[in-house]
Amino acid sequence: MATDWTPDSWRNHEARQLPEYPDADALARAERELSSYPPLVFAGEARDLTAELAQVAAGKAFLLQGGDCAESFAEFHPNNIRDTFRVILQMAVVLTYASKLPIVKLGRMAGQFAKPRSANNEELGGLSLPSYRGDIINDIAFDPASRAPDPQRMIRAYSQSAATLNLLRAFAQGGYANLQQVHAWTLDFMGRSPWAAQYQALADRISEALDFMAACGISPETVPQLRSTRFYTSHEALLLQYEQALTRQDSLTGDWYDTSAHFIWIGDRTRFEGSAHVEYLRGVRNPIGIKCGPSLEPDVLLRMLDTLDPAREPGRITLITRYGHDKIEKHLPTLVRAVKHEGRPVVWSCDPMHGNVVKAANGYKTRPFERILAEVRGFFAVHRAEGTHGGGIHAEMTGQNVTECTGGAMALSEQSLADRYHTHCDPRLNAGQSIELAFLLAEMLNQEMRERERDAA
Repeated sequence: MATDWTPDSWRNHEARQLPEYPDADALARAERELSSYPPLVFAGEARDLTAELAQVAAGKAFLLQGGDCAESFAEFHPNNIRDTFRVILQMAVVLTYASKLPIVKLGRMAGQFAKPRSANNEELGGLSLPSYRGDIINDIAFDPASRAPDPQRMIRAYSQSAATLNLLRAFAQGGYANLQQVHAWTLDFMGRSPWAAQYQALADRISEALDFMAACGISPETVPQLRSTRFYTSHEALLLQYEQALTRQDSLTGDWYDTSAHFIWIGDRTRFEGSAHVEYLRGVRNPIGIKCGPSLEPDVLLRMLDTLDPAREPGRITLITRYGHDKIEKHLPTLVRAVKHEGRPVVWSCDPMHGNVVKAANGYKTRPFERILAEVRGFFAVHRAEGTHGGGIHAEMTGQNVTECTGGAMALSEQSLADRYHTHCDPRLNAGQSIELAFLLAEMLNQEMRERERDAA
C-alpha cells in the first residue's frame, strides 16, 4: 500500500478531461452524499479478479472484456443489460470450448458513463457549448441547460450502477448462466447470422457432454461451476470526483479500493507523467488497465509500471493496446519486448475498436469489422513472434440489434448504418458481429496453443 497516498492526493496533480462544474458547493454536496453510500463492489471481489487475471498473465486463462462504449440514462433497461450479458456468455462459451482455457468475464457495465473528449467545447450553428462528456456529467442534447455539468448526475449514475450490478449478480448466480441454458442464450434476431448455425452446433455438443456428465453423476446440482459464473464490472476511471467518493478502506487489509467497479482503467489522454489520474490509480488496490496507443514510448510505459505496480504483482496490470489495424504490427513489438525484458507479469489485451474509427460517406462514424479483425490478427501475430501470451480482447459491443459497425458475415453496409444507429458515443459491434468475432478469436487462440505445444515438444 502506498504510504504517501490519500484518496484526495490526486487534487495536487494536473487533472485533464475533468468538467468545470459551475456550482462548487453543489459538487461538494454530491461528493459528500456519494461518500456516505454503500460500496458497489467489495474488496474481496477485486482481489478475486486480480487472482484470475494473474492466471491470464501466466497464459493459463483468457480475458473477455466487453460492453457499451458509454452507458446512458435513456437506454437503461433490464432487457438491454440481459442481452449484453448473454452475448458475453455466448462469446465465453465459444472461447472456452475452442481454447480449453478458463475465460475471465469482465463487463464494461455498471459505471461506464464518462467519456474523454478531444475538445472542451462543441460548436453547432454558431453556438459554442461544453462538449458532451457522458451522462454522469451532462446531457447529449445541444442546449445550454443540458450541457452544463450537473453533479447530481453522479448520484443518478450510482443508482443505475447499483441496479445494473444487482441484475448482473442475479443473472450470474441465479441460474441464468447455467450451462444447460446454452441454447436459450441465443437472441431472436441472430437467426439471420451465418454464425448462428455454428453456435447452435457448438451448443448441441455442449449439451451432449452435459448429458454424459449427468449420467456419471456430475450435474449443475453437484458442481456449482456448471450453474453459475463469475462476472466482474469495469469502467474508465475518468471522473475522479466520483471515484474518490466511492473509495473505501478495506477493514481486513487496510488497503484502499475503488468500490465503483472491480476493474478500472486509465485512458490514452490521461496516462501522462504527473497526471492526477495516475496519482489516483497508484493508491487503490483494484486490478487496473492502461490503454497503450501509438504515442506511448517503451521507457514511458516502464516508468508508469514502476509507479502503478512497484511490487510487480501478477494480475495487477492489464495493458490494453489500441493502435489501429495498420499500426499494431509496427508499434506493439517494441512495447512487448521492453515489458518482457523487465519481467513484468502483465496481461496483454487487444482493443481493436478505438484505432479503427472511420467516417462513412453518409456522415456516420463507424468501425469496419474487417479492420477490427485485422488488428486482432496483428495482435496475436506479434505475441506469437515475441513468445508472449496474447491474453485478452476489449470490445465495445451490445446485445442490441444495432447497425453501427459495417461489415462482418451479415455484410452490413454504410447505407444500413441509419437503420438502427443508437449509440451515444462510438459505434459498437452488434450481437451477430460479437459472436463472429468470438469464433474467429477461437481460431487464433487454437493456433497459438498449437504453436506453443509444438515449440514445447
